[in-house]
Amino acid sequence: MDGRTQAAVRRAGRIASGAAFVVAALAALLVLVPALAGWQRYAIVSGSMTGTYDKGSLVLDEVVPVRELKVGDVITYRPPAGDHLITHRIAWIGREADGARLFRTKGDANEVVDPWTFRLDQPSQARVRLGVPYAGYALSALGSRDVRLVLIAFPAVLIAAFSLAGLWRRLGTLEAAA
Repeated sequence: MDGRTQAAVRRAGRIASGAAFVVAALAALLVLVPALAGWQRYAIVSGSMTGTYDKGSLVLDEVVPVRELKVGDVITYRPPAGDHLITHRIAWIGREADGARLFRTKGDANEVVDPWTFRLDQPSQARVRLGVPYAGYALSALGSRDVRLVLIAFPAVLIAAFSLAGLWRRLGTLEAAA
């Protein structure tokens, strides 16, 4: 291999390494910074909030006291008789006879409010602070064992391949010098 080819291979390796580092750093930021700020992460899996938080978006929720919630806030909660979390906007807040607050929500893309009213019995609730388009797809993918395996195995294979290539070149250099 001539000097120009070797330089091109090294340059391509540096570019690939740099790109991998940038991707890893961005992924770490999306995971670590919200956690350090006390925020929770949720992936939007339906189109009910399209226009505000499209399907595949990642929403970052801060935990706030329920008493601070107001009409217009977007919250992530488990609806009555629901088996998964949803993120919808508070459309109405009322009171029961005992003074407890009742809530009604609506997805921004839905024409009508959700068919249920509910109480938030915990002292705090997740309220959306920020949305990151498309990042929810990455969060959902990380839920797959196969994806996590590839994310760990791929860099390990690259490191091994570059190490072996470096050893191979050194052996060739030593053999040529002998």
